[in-house]
Amino acid sequence: MSNLDRRTLVKGSLAAMMAGAMSRAAFADSSEPILLGVSGPLTGPNAQYGTQWKQGFDLALDEIMAAGGVNGRKLAYSFEDSQSDPRQSVAIAQKFVSDSRIVLELGDFSSPASMAASPIYQRAGLVQFGFTNSHPDFTKGGDFMWSTSVSQADEQPLLARYAVKRLGLKKLAVLHLNTDWGRTSRDHFVKAAKEYGAEIVVSEGYIAEERDFRSTLVRVRDASPDGLILISYYSDGALIARQARQVGLKQVMCAASSVYSPKFLELGGEAVEDVHVGTRYFPEDPRPEVQKFIAGFKKKYNGQEPDAFNAYSYDAMNMAAAVVRIGGTDRRAIRDAFAKVKDVPSVIFGTATFDVESRRVKGAMNAELVVRKGQFALWDGKPT
Repeated sequence: MSNLDRRTLVKGSLAAMMAGAMSRAAFADSSEPILLGVSGPLTGPNAQYGTQWKQGFDLALDEIMAAGGVNGRKLAYSFEDSQSDPRQSVAIAQKFVSDSRIVLELGDFSSPASMAASPIYQRAGLVQFGFTNSHPDFTKGGDFMWSTSVSQADEQPLLARYAVKRLGLKKLAVLHLNTDWGRTSRDHFVKAAKEYGAEIVVSEGYIAEERDFRSTLVRVRDASPDGLILISYYSDGALIARQARQVGLKQVMCAASSVYSPKFLELGGEAVEDVHVGTRYFPEDPRPEVQKFIAGFKKKYNGQEPDAFNAYSYDAMNMAAAVVRIGGTDRRAIRDAFAKVKDVPSVIFGTATFDVESRRVKGAMNAELVVRKGQFALWDGKPT
């Protein structure tokens, strides 16, 4: 064989080997799932929310895969348990940013846990998608922070309007979780309530693990408010309502949207009857996006009623899919894609489009509810 023939044979063999390697790489790329990282609570005091997240995620993924996946590939997530503890969320962030398979991060549940980890995601150039992070400063952490959670700066004035203008309450007692989220929510509520003409006669914080609120509620009773405002989650909110009735507080109660859950009704029982709630999600909303979500959820989870946190996570996974369809698997391109997505079908927002400056979704539905006969119902404007 001549030298020319040998060179031709070698070149041909190398070309074949490279073609084979490239085809195997392409096959591996198309067969492996696009991986999202989730940082959230699966154990600890907020574990129920992680469980609700997974239900919403999994329902959305079923529908996404039934429609052909994302750019022909499977979408999947790796859920790391943070307990919604800032120390844990930081460790998870370090793990996710160093894993090249993770193209986008979702979480954490609470704004403090998310914001503690934000600098890590920002420096590494990995989007932190905080879909339950309502703290106004969350998206100020950098251009890799995006959120579909309505800011407390927008939500709490709506609660204040409901309490003061719609319900006619003028002397208010405010009980709030003594967390960064709770204090920030209180500040925005109190400011708006005062602007509407109300007086704040009591404002007290409590820790998430607190179980006996009676001494606080006696002080509330002695201040003679005409309304009690709960900036709480559903478990502590229900407990406060029960103990409020036990100490003789019969005033109107009005609660933040964070209590909206069938669990609030279950845990509160008769004590939460006539409690008013402003919410972003209500299952009787006739919009097709809402009814499709509810029907799919009940079918997948044996007739279980979904709540707002199921809806938040369902929307978040659908938004993640929409963003990855545009940005592919490049982290920076995914960041840029958040500014490009338009009118993504959404349970909470109807259709979702981001305000690029704030990096939050524009607008949201708002329903004024009241608990009647053990169920949430649209408030009809009649006194309780």
